[in-house]
Amino acid sequence: MSALPPYATTGQRAWYYSFRVICGLIFFFLIAPIVVIIPLSFNAQDFFTFTPEMLRLDPEGFSLKHYRDFFSNDSWQSAMWNSLKIAPMATLLSVSFGTLAAIGLSQQHVPFRRAIMAILISPMIVPLIISAAGMYFFYSRIGLQGTYLGVVLAHAALGIPFVIITVTATLVGFDRSLTRAAANMGADPVTTFFRIQMPLILPGVISGGLFAFITSFDEVVVVLFVGSAGQKTLPWQMFIGLREQISPTILAVATILVAISILLLTTVELLRRRSERLRGITPS
Repeated sequence: MSALPPYATTGQRAWYYSFRVICGLIFFFLIAPIVVIIPLSFNAQDFFTFTPEMLRLDPEGFSLKHYRDFFSNDSWQSAMWNSLKIAPMATLLSVSFGTLAAIGLSQQHVPFRRAIMAILISPMIVPLIISAAGMYFFYSRIGLQGTYLGVVLAHAALGIPFVIITVTATLVGFDRSLTRAAANMGADPVTTFFRIQMPLILPGVISGGLFAFITSFDEVVVVLFVGSAGQKTLPWQMFIGLREQISPTILAVATILVAISILLLTTVELLRRRSERLRGITPS
């Protein structure tokens, strides 16, 4: 919003500043839990509260002991490697199926495409506990419950809606005359997709993949239902740490996950702006 003009009325000025105060309060309400967790992760004591030394900003009140515990503890490292084995594979499947679904549903001649779209993005709408329970009963019948493949497929199902939405948004401004021109020049559909269409929708594909990766890496409810002790992921280990052994290492892990999420979301924003420039929505 631009600055207030000199001829603004008293009511307009009041709303101008009130709106900013309201937005600031909402932002503080959303960001406060994260702001509290980050300094607590450097607590020199095994507490979940600020110590007198921390409040005095005494260097002795701060330590990296919880980060050292995370990188040296076998349980935490095993959970981290499980997450790193599951999330990339789930992201790969989400990107592959989600991109193909988005391209197919963007065609005007596809029957019932709105209904199909609603079904494919339903994992974003249906409460996660219901999806997890449904996956548990379905996977237990086909022998995938408690397996690595079952967890990967479950996480892929949660990530596909994000890929479909981002790729569909990218395809809105796609010039289909380019694919027709490629076909007239003798290019087959596969060549047309990888040489013409894919470079233009790549920002949307990568953005959807990043969202799918974040969803898989941070997900805990579905893996509790579908996974087993052998697929204990990082969020699952954090859940155990809160329920069974109150370990301040959770704060260090949470800070690391926040940093990863900020990095990935920054990448998504940069890709979104690049996509808009490629489609001519914003000037370069």
